[in-house]
Amino acid sequence: MRLVLFDCDGTLVDSQHIIIAAMRQAYGSLGLPSPEDSAIREIIGLSLPDAVSRLSGEGSPHPIPDLVQAYKDAYFVARSSPDFHEPLYPGLRELLDALREKDDWLLGVATGKSRRGLLSVLDHHGLRDHFITLQTADDAPSKPHPGMALRAMEETGASPQETLLIGDTSFDMMLAKAAGIGALGVTWGYHPATVLLSAGADALVHKSGDLLPLLDQWWN
Repeated sequence: MRLVLFDCDGTLVDSQHIIIAAMRQAYGSLGLPSPEDSAIREIIGLSLPDAVSRLSGEGSPHPIPDLVQAYKDAYFVARSSPDFHEPLYPGLRELLDALREKDDWLLGVATGKSRRGLLSVLDHHGLRDHFITLQTADDAPSKPHPGMALRAMEETGASPQETLLIGDTSFDMMLAKAAGIGALGVTWGYHPATVLLSAGADALVHKSGDLLPLLDQWWN
C-alpha cells in the first residue's frame, strides 16, 4: 500500500487570512503589538504553542498560554462568522477524488491543527471520508518532529519507502526527512520554493494539475 500524507493549511486549504486575523486579534486582546503578517505566514504549519513561541521570540515575557487561548477564542469566532472563507486550492478536490479511487493508495493528513480544527475543515468541504489516518497537534509533537508520520505509518502498516508527505512549508519537508519518507513540496502555499528545497524537498510542484501525474510516477 502507498500512503500519501497531506499537510492541511497552505496545501489543501488557503487558510492564511483567518489565521493572520485570529493571531492579530489574540495579540491585540492582550495589549501586545501584533507580529507582521509575513511573520505569521511563516509559522503556519507549526502547532499553536510552538507558533506563538516563535512569533514572540526566545525569552519573550509574553504569556504564551494566554496567547494560545486568545488565538483559539478569536479563531472560533471567525469560523462562526457567516462570511467565513477557507477555500480548497483549485484542483485539490479532483485530485483527492482521483486518489481515493486507487485501490492500492491510502490518504492521510498531518497537520499542526488540533483534531477539532482539522475535522471542521474536512467536514466543511466534505472530505473526511477521503482520509484513513488523521495526525494532528493533539496526537504528536509539533512539526518538524517526525511523530505524525511515524504514527500514520504505524496505523496503516505502510513502510517509509511506501510513504510520501506533501506540504508547503520547510516544517513539512524536515518532518519527512526525519521520518525517512518522501518529501514533495507545493509552491502555492506559504514558504517559497528555495526554502522548500533547502529543507529537503525531493521535488516541487507548482500547479495542482501536475500532482497526479507526478504521484503516478513516484514509485515507478
